[in-house]
Amino acid sequence: MSSSVRKRLSPEESRDAALEAARALLLESGPQAVTLKAVAARIGRTHANLLHHFGSAAGLQKALVASIAETVTAQIGAAVLRTRADEDHDPREVVDLTFDAFGKGGAGALASWMILNGNEDALDPILEAIHRLVDEISTDAADALLLREETLQLTLMALGDALLGGPMARAVDLPRDRAREIAVAQLRHSVAKAD
Repeated sequence: MSSSVRKRLSPEESRDAALEAARALLLESGPQAVTLKAVAARIGRTHANLLHHFGSAAGLQKALVASIAETVTAQIGAAVLRTRADEDHDPREVVDLTFDAFGKGGAGALASWMILNGNEDALDPILEAIHRLVDEISTDAADALLLREETLQLTLMALGDALLGGPMARAVDLPRDRAREIAVAQLRHSVAKAD
């Protein structure tokens, strides 16, 4: 048997491999690198194979955003539950996960790039995942309202920080992580007020 024969993957395995490769390209080279051609080359598949799974580059990018959103909201949900179980209620982990997802994780750059390229529904997977998370972890109507407000504030801060945090911090002569620290302080204040 020749070493050039590719392993046959199930449709789900092929799709997962493509999303893993797309995420690696996003982190290595930015959102503009997440193309069908680049992902196909990375996983040893054809452009047509990826078209079959995603329909277009925009479809691939949207699936990548959805994958990132599901992973991150699961992590954030677990962190929120740990924070609630802990008597100290320190939300630092929640803030770090959110800021890291939009910054280091590339979700902010990818979503912004997609929107700027005409993919108006680019944020839908993120917004849907966040909505599900708030519904899952809220205990009652008052808690749900508080979670919605905290989520709005934290998500907008994390997205803004991912896109403009470095230049903005330099412009106002503050440390690079100051926005993150402000988010932690605001969330701690909100949690303390709710108790």
